[in-house]
Amino acid sequence: MQVTNITVALPVSDLDRSIAWYQRALELGDPDVAPDEGIVEFDLGVFWLQLVGATEIADGGTRPAPNLTVADAGAEHRRLTGLGLDVGALGRIEGVVEFFEVTDPDGNTIGIVTELAGQ
Repeated sequence: MQVTNITVALPVSDLDRSIAWYQRALELGDPDVAPDEGIVEFDLGVFWLQLVGATEIADGGTRPAPNLTVADAGAEHRRLTGLGLDVGALGRIEGVVEFFEVTDPDGNTIGIVTELAGQ
């Protein structure tokens, strides 16, 4: 099997609210595709982010947790904190990685990572 792309689907309780949240948090434009009612997709270049409107979101279920690699996790941490979003502590493993998590209004966690190897 040769995988050519990946789509990460996140369940959201209020699609319009979530579209606005992801546009703000990830500095996105309008969704690239709306393949069906209650579903939108953003092309993030290295993968697709799909938001799926769900009136009920299962409690206690496992959710996908994508990690987004960026040039400067510290700068993104400051930016997202400044936006008033639910941002976790900035962690660092010297010479390896700098990272944190941001949580959307439905409890989906997105990891933000900067790889430090070679820096």
